[in-house]
Amino acid sequence: MQFDDNANLDTSEVKDVRGSRIPGGRATVGGGIIGLIALVMGLLFGVGPEQLGLSSGDQEPAPSSSSVNQVQQACRTGQDANAREDCRLVAVVNSTQDFWRQEFARRGGQYSPASTVFFTGRVNTACGAATAAVGPFYCPADRQVYLDLDFFDELRTKFGATGGPFAQAYVVAHEYGHHIQNLTGTLQRSQDGRQGADSNAVKVELQADCYAGVWAHHATNTPDEAGRPLITSLTDQDIRDGLDAAAAVGDDRIQEKLQARVTPEAWTHGSAQQRQQWFHQGYRTGDMAQCNTFR
Repeated sequence: MQFDDNANLDTSEVKDVRGSRIPGGRATVGGGIIGLIALVMGLLFGVGPEQLGLSSGDQEPAPSSSSVNQVQQACRTGQDANAREDCRLVAVVNSTQDFWRQEFARRGGQYSPASTVFFTGRVNTACGAATAAVGPFYCPADRQVYLDLDFFDELRTKFGATGGPFAQAYVVAHEYGHHIQNLTGTLQRSQDGRQGADSNAVKVELQADCYAGVWAHHATNTPDEAGRPLITSLTDQDIRDGLDAAAAVGDDRIQEKLQARVTPEAWTHGSAQQRQQWFHQGYRTGDMAQCNTFR
C-alpha cells in the first residue's frame, strides 16, 4: 500500500492522546493476557466498553508529556504516511472518510465524520473507560474510533496474522464500518444481548467487514480535497494481508487459541471463513448494498 508523497494529510480527523494519563490511575480491567481472555471474545473489532459493563467514573485523560499530539506535529504529507506507522493510519482514516463522504453524497445523503483517537494503555470514552486489552473499538455515543497502536503487534504475535500495512488499514476500515452502521441505524441491532453464529451481533460485525472491503475496492480511485487519490496503489499481497487479518480474529480461531475448542453458540463476530468471505464480498463488488448480512 502506497500513498501519494505530495498529498496533504488531514490530522484534524485524528486525536492523538498517547502519553496522556488518567487521573487516579484506575484501570477498568487488567491488561495483558488476563484482560485479553476476558474481553477479546466480546469486543475485539467491536463497539464500546459500555456493552460489557466496563463504564468507569474516571475523568477525561489529562496531558502528561510532550508526546501528546505526535501526529499533528509529524504527519503532514503522504511521504510521512509512507515512512511512519502512525502517519499511515492518519492517511487511512482520511481515505476511508473521503470515500464514505462521497458515497453518502452520491446516494443523496450527508456523511457525518468520526474522529479516531490514538491512545496508550487505557482511555476514557463516552461508552466508558477501556484498556488496550479491549482491542480497537468504535464508541457510538461519541462517534469515535479508539486505537492503541500496540494492538497491531498483538495481531501478529497473539493472533498469528501475517501483518503488513494493509492489515492495519483493514482494522481501521472495519471500525469505520461500525460508524456507517451507526449513521444508517443498523448498529443498534447488535444490542439485543444474543450471541451465536446466527445472532445479530455476528451479522453486524460481518457487515462492518464487508464495508471495509467496499472502501478497499474504491481506495485507489477516491479523490481527496485536492482531486487526486491519497492511496496510489494496493497490491494483491495487500488484500491477502487484509483477508489474513480478518481470519485471524475469527471467533473460531480465537476460541481454539484460548479454550482449545470451538463453541459457535458463543460467537459474537463470526468465523474466520465468514469474515474473509464478507470482506471479499465488499472488495469484489464495491457496493455497500451487497453487504446485507441480515438477509
